[in-house]
Amino acid sequence: MRQIPVDTSGAVVMVAKSPQVKVRDRRTGEIATDADSGATLMTVDVMFAANEEVEILSITVPEPGITGELAMGTPVALTGLIARPWENDFNGQKRHGIAFRAVAVTSLADAAPGPKAA
Repeated sequence: MRQIPVDTSGAVVMVAKSPQVKVRDRRTGEIATDADSGATLMTVDVMFAANEEVEILSITVPEPGITGELAMGTPVALTGLIARPWENDFNGQKRHGIAFRAVAVTSLADAAPGPKAA
């Protein structure tokens, strides 16, 4: 499947919704896991602002890749962000979209310069 790297260097990225466990099958409640590592997959909704446009993206990331407190409004860095186009048939209807996945979502709140001690 085609994977497109996403350049985040010129973007402002903030948490829009705290990390949630990704559910693979809503009917059974089965939790999604990474095929390679077996780690639980999480989704983090982020506000992605670039080129005078803002979008809310839902990013899938393995649980060990979530670093720091990711509360709403927290600035974050997205490591290894890729976009993956998808298409499927569901009940005779074609559906398509773009899925986003990152290796890590890291809080930048601790990296912000604070007041200096005297």
